Amino acid sequence: MESEMDAPYRTVLVGTDGSPTATRAVLRASAVARVSEAKFLVAFVGDPREGEAVLDRIVATLAGTLPVPETRLLTGDPADALLGLAGAERVDLIVVGNKGMSGAQRFLLGSVPNKISHRAGCDVLVAYTRHATP
Repeated sequence: MESEMDAPYRTVLVGTDGSPTATRAVLRASAVARVSEAKFLVAFVGDPREGEAVLDRIVATLAGTLPVPETRLLTGDPADALLGLAGAERVDLIVVGNKGMSGAQRFLLGSVPNKISHRAGCDVLVAYTRHATP
């Protein structure tokens, strides 16, 4: 009998701001979703016009790959918005990049990856994205 810990991910979520490091996290999330045969959500938090352009570029980057990403435009605090979406969509894996998680700043500023990794109600994959290009 398969336990919950052995089950593949059913829904994978990643947030992006359109930066090269965020795109690296999107590519990692896409690979995990593909292997798991999971629903794949890509979210942008911020200005809707900028978000539409960013998400269009992500969809173009992932063209021809499976699963086809579903996109979401969100507003508010990035960590809170992504965690809210994760709860609403019953996400069982959130992928975040590690950019911004080093040094004292992560304790003083509360980076998005740090907030998500401490508050998520599901697995969190911290993808190595620093010094990486997609």
